[in-house]
Order: sequence, then C-alpha cells, then structure tokens
Amino acid sequence: MNYQVEKQNPEVFRPSRTGIEQCKNLGPCSGPNRQRDLCTFCTISLDQEEVFRTKVFDKSLSPFYGEDFYFEIPRPFQCLSFYVFAKGVFQRDLPVGKVSIRKEELCKFSGKEHWFGLQPVDPNSEVQGKVHLEMRLNELIIENGSMCQQLLVRIIECQGLPLISGQNCDPYATVSLVGPTPMRKKTSDPQFEETFYFEVTRPNSYTKKSHFQVEEEDIEKLEIKVDLWNNGNLAQDVFLGETRVSVKILRNDHIHRAWYLLQPKGNGKSKTDDLGSLRLNVTYTEDNVLPSACYTPLCTLLLKSPDIKPISASAAHILGDICRERYEAVLPVVRLLLHHSRLVSFVSAIAALELENTQEANTIFRGNSLATRCIDDMMKIVGRSYLTVTLKPVLDEICESNKTCEIDPIKLKEGDNVEVNKENLQGYVQKVFSSITQSSSSCPPLMCDVFRSLRQLASKRFPDDPHVQYSAVSSFVFLRFFAVAVLSPHTFQLRPHHPDLEVSRTLTLISKTIQTLGSWGSLSKNKLVCIHVCLSYQPVTMPTNQFINLPLCVYQSVNILYLFYYREVQKRAQGRKRIGKNFKKRWLRVTNRELSYHKHRGETCAPLCIMPVKNIQAVEKLDESAFNRKNMFQVLHSEKPLYVQAGNCVEASEWVEVLSQVSRCNPDRLGTFHPSAYLAGAWLCCRSLSDSQPGCKPCTPTLLANLQLDIDCDRETERIFSLFTSSYSKLQKMEDACASIAVYQGPLREQDDYSLFTIQDSKETFHTVRQISHILKELQREHDTRSGTAQYGSQ
Repeated sequence: MNYQVEKQNPEVFRPSRTGIEQCKNLGPCSGPNRQRDLCTFCTISLDQEEVFRTKVFDKSLSPFYGEDFYFEIPRPFQCLSFYVFAKGVFQRDLPVGKVSIRKEELCKFSGKEHWFGLQPVDPNSEVQGKVHLEMRLNELIIENGSMCQQLLVRIIECQGLPLISGQNCDPYATVSLVGPTPMRKKTSDPQFEETFYFEVTRPNSYTKKSHFQVEEEDIEKLEIKVDLWNNGNLAQDVFLGETRVSVKILRNDHIHRAWYLLQPKGNGKSKTDDLGSLRLNVTYTEDNVLPSACYTPLCTLLLKSPDIKPISASAAHILGDICRERYEAVLPVVRLLLHHSRLVSFVSAIAALELENTQEANTIFRGNSLATRCIDDMMKIVGRSYLTVTLKPVLDEICESNKTCEIDPIKLKEGDNVEVNKENLQGYVQKVFSSITQSSSSCPPLMCDVFRSLRQLASKRFPDDPHVQYSAVSSFVFLRFFAVAVLSPHTFQLRPHHPDLEVSRTLTLISKTIQTLGSWGSLSKNKLVCIHVCLSYQPVTMPTNQFINLPLCVYQSVNILYLFYYREVQKRAQGRKRIGKNFKKRWLRVTNRELSYHKHRGETCAPLCIMPVKNIQAVEKLDESAFNRKNMFQVLHSEKPLYVQAGNCVEASEWVEVLSQVSRCNPDRLGTFHPSAYLAGAWLCCRSLSDSQPGCKPCTPTLLANLQLDIDCDRETERIFSLFTSSYSKLQKMEDACASIAVYQGPLREQDDYSLFTIQDSKETFHTVRQISHILKELQREHDTRSGTAQYGSQ
C-alpha cells in the first residue's frame, strides 16, 4: 500500500521500523487504578487511527515492551503518535499519556533511541485533517456612496477529518464572530463552499467606531479563526480542530487560497504533571516517486536478475549482498519480481547458490540468508488469505475459550489439573495440525511452485537423504509460516490485538509442537512412527475445483491422500481405430498422486487403469468435431492420449482446471498439442500423418498464482534506488573488489577486502555494478531536477 498525491511526483511515506522499548516513572491516570497496579500497553497511531498495539505489561511503573513494528504509511498524515494506556477491568482502557511526533520532525529523530516525555491525552488536542480556505480583501461601496474594505473568507472543503466512534463524522465549521455553517452529513472530506463577509474598515462618513470591529490601521492585527466541529445530535459536539490565519497575509496579494492543517485548541499548550517517559527508536524514510519512464532502466536490469549466470552477479542479488543488515531491503525486490512473474526463477537460483554452501542436510535453509528472506516475504505477501482460511477459525476458538493448557509443573496454578490441561493442549494441537494438513485447497499456487523447486534442489544436493526434500519445505511452511502465525496471530491480521498472557502461553505451546512436527530433520525414528500412527492413511475429499500441489511435505510424509475430483464420465479406449462404440462409462478419479478410472464407484472397486499425476504432460479441451461429442477433453501423457467426455460443460471445465493445476509443476509438460484426435492414420486438425508429430496449437498456460496484489512497480523501484543510494559506499567497495581480482589488471588484494561479498564471477559482477552505478547517477539527476520544497500554507 502506498499514498500517492499524483503520479508525476507523489510522496511515499515509510517508517522503516518503529521500536517501542520501554516506559519509566509512569504517572497517574484518570480513574480508580492505583499506580502500583498499572497494567499498561502502547499503541501506534497515524493521527488518531490506531495501527499497532503492543502486548499488555503486567503491573509495573517502568514496563519494558521491547517490540519492533515495520510498516509503510499508506496515506498522508500529520503525526505519528504513541499512546500509553492502563488496562481497564470494568471500563474502557484509560489513557496515561502520549508522544506525538509531527511528520516533518520524524527525520530529526530517525535512527536513534530517544526518551520522550509523555503528554496528556486531551480531547481538544486530538485533531487531524486540513481545511481549504480562500481569503480576499475587497473594496465595497455602501448605500450612501461611502467606501470600505470587506474581508471575504471562503471555506471550500476539508480533508482527512477523524472518524468518531468508528464512523464518519457530521462536520460543520464556525468562523469567529459569525456562527455555525450548515452541517455536512457522514463524511470525513466535507465540501462546504461557504462564504463569510467581514467589514474591516470604517466608511469616511461614519464617526461611531462601535459600528465596526477594526480600525483601518489595525487590519494586519486581525486573525481569522476557523473551528471544525462534529455535530453530536443528542450528545455534546466534538471539537475536530482549528486553524488561525493572519489577515496580513493579504498585504501584497488581495487573494489568498491555501490548505491549512487543523491544530489543537489553543495550539495544545498546557502545563501538566509529570506523566513519565517513553523510549522510542524510530527509523523513517520518505520517497518521491518519479514518472514511470525514469525507472525503466533500473527496473529492466532488476528483472533480468533470474537469467544472469551466476546469480550472484545479478542486480537483485547485489542489492541483497550490500544491504544484508537492512531488514526492509528484500521486500521491494520480491514485490517487483512477483508482479512480473519472475520471482520463482530468482528464488530457485539463489536457493541453489545457498545449497552449494550447505554441508549438512539437517541445517538446510535454517539461516537468515537472501533466499530465506525472499521466501519469508513471499509467504507473507501471498499467504495472508491462506492463513485466514486455514488458521483463523481455530485461533478464534482458542483465544475466545477459557481452557488452560499449561503442562509445565513449575507454571501450574493452584487447582490446575495437568492431565486435563494436557488433554486441552492435545485437542488444540490436533485441530491446528488438521487445519494445516487439510488446507491444500487454499494454498496459493505460487507457494506451490517455490516449494516444488526447493524439493527438487534439496534432493539433488543430498541424494542419499530421502527426507531432505521434506525438511527443505517444512523449514518454511511450518517453522517460518504456520508456527509463527500461531505464535503471533495479530501480526498476520488473524486477531485484532495481542492475546492475553494465558492465551499467549497456550499459543506458544501449540506453536512449539507444530514446529516439532514440522522439523522432520530433528525427529527421531520413534517420533516419526508415532506421527504416522496418529495420522493414519485415509482419503480426504476436497471441495470441487479446489486442490494443491504444495504441502507434499505434509500429505506425502504422513501418508494422507487428497481426493480432488470424482465423477462419472465417458472414456474412450486408448489406441482404438474405430469411431463410435469405443466410449464406455467409467468413474474417473484424481488425487494428488494419480489419475485412475474404475468400472464402479466406491473405494472397494479396483482401478482399471492408474496414471501417475507426475506423468501428465498436458490437459486440453478437444474439438467437438473429433468424435461428434460435446464437453470433451484429453489427457496427454507419455503413452496414448486419454479422451474423456464429461457430463456437462461445467464439469468439463472443472476437470481441465483440476488436472491442469495438479500437474502444472511436472517437468515434462508439453508446449503444444493437437486440438483434435488422431484417427484413420492422420491428425484431424493438421492432417499430419505421424502420430508422434508435435502439436499444432500452443498449450493453454497455467497461472502461477491466483493473486490480487496492488503492487506499484514505480514505487518499489524508487525504494530500491534509495537502498542502493544509501549503500553506495558498499557498492563501490564491491566494484573495487571485482577489479582487484586476478581477472582484472592490478595486484590481487587481500581477501578481507571482498570477503563480505559473494563474487563468483568477478567480470560479470563488475559489469553489473557499473550498470547500477550509471543508472543511479541518472536517477539522482532526475530527482535533483524535479526537487522542490512545499511551504506550509502554500497552494
């Protein structure tokens, strides 16, 4: 998500990381809570919109939160605010104090820890939004012919007003000395178009000063004050903010029109008691996105990364190499490659590079490498809905029930029964694990592609270890995905806030168990046998048109068979030459492993033919003219094609989609096919006489992922440009390291000069680094040309 003013030169606001460290010397809060009983938590807000919340810290005046939050700001804002709340028992949470940092001041505090004094949370100081004003000074001739000056104040519109109790407000404005304007219903961006008039000087014929507000010589001392309010109907009206504009701004220009940020009442200045301090570490960056054409060279160079040999010489890998310590450096690369369907090939290449340096199978993909970070970010991007479907129902049940699952004798409370707790924990683990192992229909195909590649690479690297292909995947899908989501559901939007302490302990125990079940490399033979016994072989029927290729580590390791589709069809016997009586009724059945057909329906009916899914090369619809039958499709494999007539057009489409997707990762898939049949010694479509003739029509491509992602490539490329720029000194060191290696002229330097970088091919790496440097200089020139500073109150 990002906020863009206009495509020509938008702003993108990004606090790279916000660390809420600790509070000290918390003072009193309103309400009955005694200081020593304070249970507190912190929230992060953009103006008045809460975006994150810490866990509750129990009974301390100096709590240590120690939580980091990384997020991108998707909209304009005035303040990044941090609120400290005392946890209420029978009433709403009570505010202790807040720290508000204006947007323009964030850079001043960026990158370093600071202690901030807590300020009071006053309703009159909680403001956000802006108002669009026009001021004009006119000369007016009144009825008796005298002339005076009239000040026109026009309230055009407001933007970004706060929500009131989660709803759009009913705003109205007042202008000093005039009174309220008509109310605007249910909007945070009201259009007012209201005009107010003030006579600010005396006509010459008048002598009574009391008839007029201001003498002519005092015009420049006048301020126009605009207040915004929310109409409370039966309740009290709520103050939304104010702004004050001096009339002297019209000294040189009789018309002034500008946006003004709303301010707290009286500018929020008030003297209060010491409420304590909050220690923060805020890292904030702000990017200006140029027109798309400016990013074409850098974007093109990055998209070529998967094709560069070796992969360490690619632009994307070089960025990861020089920004190893930057938490956010990988994400824009992942998003850019993902948008252009280049992520799978890049991840496969960098995973292969990592495996070259992996000596033990049980340590596979366990470090914090470029490959693991890319896959982590990919799963967070494309797997969010997958987690929602898979885990949210059972996590809601766990969080909303009151079952105790503590099994540590040291941590048991008085009256707890360890056997009951163990039974509760076992039940929850069973539900979570079943949700995972039966979630294949919801898994994004892109994750399937990545994990299939990892399995193949791991098997090739450690051919003597039969379990390595599963541990390579389980290290991600269990340890880095499901287990993390169970442990911290709020970070994946599976729960609105941190769970309480008891529920958090339950989730920790479940997460550790899931990690153990997923860590095949660390399991003993006895534990594996136990898991196999618990999860006995059984077919699991999946919803129609829903399937998966991913968790092969799950349903192959634990011997679970997934049934994707089972329907009665008309099948033509393979290899027959006569037309007409060659179709027979059969029950066609497809699972994650095989396609088979049976004479009768039922598990006891033995299959007449079994075709391994891995042997399917293509699945395509068949021309009606081939057999004068509708709803036909063909399954192409290493032997003769299988021709099938479905019961109706919907079933035909579902068969093609299910079979295509379940076989989409097969390495021998065809690129072309014959849309008609081979009969009477020739293909009916192209009239070719050879039955082994390659197809005459391209195969239908299968989608890599069914993703609806809002990815702005210009914004991501600008972020990558900023990362390269901030690490330019390291880029130069890499260039020097390449130039010093024996391929180039000059003496060979000590290895310490380039040991921090991955340089497999110095010549290719040097060439890419030079390209990056040239592109960075051109982009910086564009930024310098277009740079400008907007002043407060400007157009």
